[in-house]
Amino acid sequence: MLVDSHCHLTYEGLREDIAGVLARARAAGVETFLTIATRLVDHDEIVAVTERYAQIFATVGVHPHEAERAADLTAETLAARARHPRIVGIGETGLDYYYDNAPRNAQRAAFRAHIAAAQETGLPLVVHSREAEDDTRTLLAEAVERGSLRAVIHCFTGSREFMKEMLGMGFYISISGIVTFKSAKDLQETVKAIPEDRLLLETDAPFLAPVPHRGKRCEPAFVADTARFVARLRGVDLEKLAASTTANFFRLFEKAAKAGPAPCA
Repeated sequence: MLVDSHCHLTYEGLREDIAGVLARARAAGVETFLTIATRLVDHDEIVAVTERYAQIFATVGVHPHEAERAADLTAETLAARARHPRIVGIGETGLDYYYDNAPRNAQRAAFRAHIAAAQETGLPLVVHSREAEDDTRTLLAEAVERGSLRAVIHCFTGSREFMKEMLGMGFYISISGIVTFKSAKDLQETVKAIPEDRLLLETDAPFLAPVPHRGKRCEPAFVADTARFVARLRGVDLEKLAASTTANFFRLFEKAAKAGPAPCA
């Protein structure tokens, strides 16, 4: 069994054929899905899909691209919405200095609110960091000094040093289909060094389709292609990688583990 630990099932291109998307994923061996929030206005739709399909879990959060539109976001708001039994994490949050679609001060403020919500609820934080390693490191380190914090750095493409620092804080590293790209040689070397008990796999669907699907709309079934590539890269059996990454997901997202996966509706 595989888990897609980060996808966007309510995005255009997936929501219109959700039953088909899930059926194709199950045929590829993918049994559990974490659909990630990027805006609070989508909360009801996200919750609804988790209530319809018991193998789908979700997060609550605001993507850094949307931070300026969420200037009044509070940890209390996030924590309140996270009380729903199908909401198992906080995010996607973090910093994106590559696109800078929101002012950096707004991104940092929203990130702090999400961190506080994660620490208040005990739910794991789903972190986006692009061209922002220094500030991401600083804000997370400050939080860890204040108290317990669990997190995953999603769609990891950062430096080896950043990876080591995140692992040192007790966080998990999630790898997307980017690792299969020919241009991702540095990332491939980094992936070899991630401890077995800290590795997750994701698609970020409908984005970032892995080889051999590049150029197509990505969907959760494709996490199997990433898993095969990573297994070869690390020199392990696919079954072993699937078992360890699935166990890691449920260890991190404990609320999902208590509910457990279920067949498609």
